[in-house]
Amino acid sequence: MSSDAPTLTLDNGAPVGDNQNTLTAGPYGPALVDTVLFEKSAAFNRERIPERVVHAKGAGAFGTFTCTKDITKYTKCAMLSQVGKKTPMLARFSTVGGEKGSADTARDPRGFSLKFYTEEGNWDIVGNNTPVFFVRDPLKFSDFIHTQKKDPRNNLPSSVGMWDFWSLCPESLHQVTILFSDRGTPRGHRHMHGYGSHTFSLINDKDERFYCKFHFLTQQGVKNLSSAEATKLAGEDPDFSTRDLWEAIEKKDFPKWKAYIQVAPQAEAEKIWGAFDLTKVWSQKDFPLVEFGEFELNKNPTNYFAQIEQSAFSPAHIVPGISFSPDKMLQGRLVSYADAHRYRVGSNYQLLPVNRPQCPFHNYNTDGLMQTEVKPGWPNYEPNSFGGATDNKKYHDVPLNISGTAFRHDPKLGTDDDFYKQPGNLFRLLKADEQDRLCENIAAAMENVPDRIVQKQLGHFRKADPKYGEGVEAHLNKIRKSNEEAPRNK
Repeated sequence: MSSDAPTLTLDNGAPVGDNQNTLTAGPYGPALVDTVLFEKSAAFNRERIPERVVHAKGAGAFGTFTCTKDITKYTKCAMLSQVGKKTPMLARFSTVGGEKGSADTARDPRGFSLKFYTEEGNWDIVGNNTPVFFVRDPLKFSDFIHTQKKDPRNNLPSSVGMWDFWSLCPESLHQVTILFSDRGTPRGHRHMHGYGSHTFSLINDKDERFYCKFHFLTQQGVKNLSSAEATKLAGEDPDFSTRDLWEAIEKKDFPKWKAYIQVAPQAEAEKIWGAFDLTKVWSQKDFPLVEFGEFELNKNPTNYFAQIEQSAFSPAHIVPGISFSPDKMLQGRLVSYADAHRYRVGSNYQLLPVNRPQCPFHNYNTDGLMQTEVKPGWPNYEPNSFGGATDNKKYHDVPLNISGTAFRHDPKLGTDDDFYKQPGNLFRLLKADEQDRLCENIAAAMENVPDRIVQKQLGHFRKADPKYGEGVEAHLNKIRKSNEEAPRNK
């Protein structure tokens, strides 16, 4: 070993004299109380934190967001205050349902999370590569996720559970249509669009509220894998998307996305059909995309665990000029994400370097697991008369008028259009070969599902578009016929 190599130490800084041999009584033991062994063993036993319940398998990178267009008439957000302004950021991409060891190429929505380190705090956009989701009420979320995980009886995936749930929740049809289309298996993280998915608010310097949708369009071009290609890669290179992102950045082929909003004044947005429904999209004909920036990912992590695995995103992390909407799923996520992070990473997860704001911050949160802050001698309460931090009315909330009865409302709009209009429109937008692949993918996924569930789901497809139901049924019949003939072919 080189004589100028740094000396190995314990966590308290004490030098280690021998890192190869345990302290023992005689050459063959028994082992004695060995502080070096105990520290190494204890650290090793705690190397893993609980994996994310969803979005467990992911990859990420750092980069730079640049404001490219003036949208200050909509928002007073500091990072969007000037064309050309740059803001450091982190992006994490993920699959939703699989465990950490699952394949990157599985048919699954992809998480698309962005953290902007602004001068007024961290702003997180926690979205997906789809503009909609399977459910629109947070009470249904955990039940839905359970259908995407292993069956508790045998720890095996269950297509029956998935289709049973979807057939009983027809609002899922829009996302199901996207999932089983070509877009369900993107060719790596670089070749997919991202969406904030929810409706958010923008607040300008006049305290006017605008509702908006965020869109991030890949500049590498949308590319997808066929089902056969995705299955092949799952066996040959299950980390394909992670590797693709890493190697592109290492080669300085930095991936980029253009950032857009759909935007409408508050009064106009509240008249949009399904304006705050996560299973709906806004018409781009009525609300065209407005460019406001772009981002480039140009730096790989130097330690995956510290910078990506411990990264924690939450839609509750907003900055002045950005706010929420009445979207029920968004309201649920404002609470659930931070709660998940405190369980998974620790109560002071926001003090970790990757999550820490890159601007001055002051509060009275004290103690707890992983508390590393040395407070400047203030008391741990507010108000106080000792010169500690206090609130600033400059950043007051903008009033939002609400009305209606407190009740567990089912927001059906009274017609089948509520569930089937947009999925039908999406189906009709697809080319004939894309429609056929969609129907084939669905049929393959329903092969082992009981017929009563299949028939119920086929009814939903038909209501969206008769050809949609006919196409899935035709492919199901092909599979059944092939299965019947299989024994005779042996």
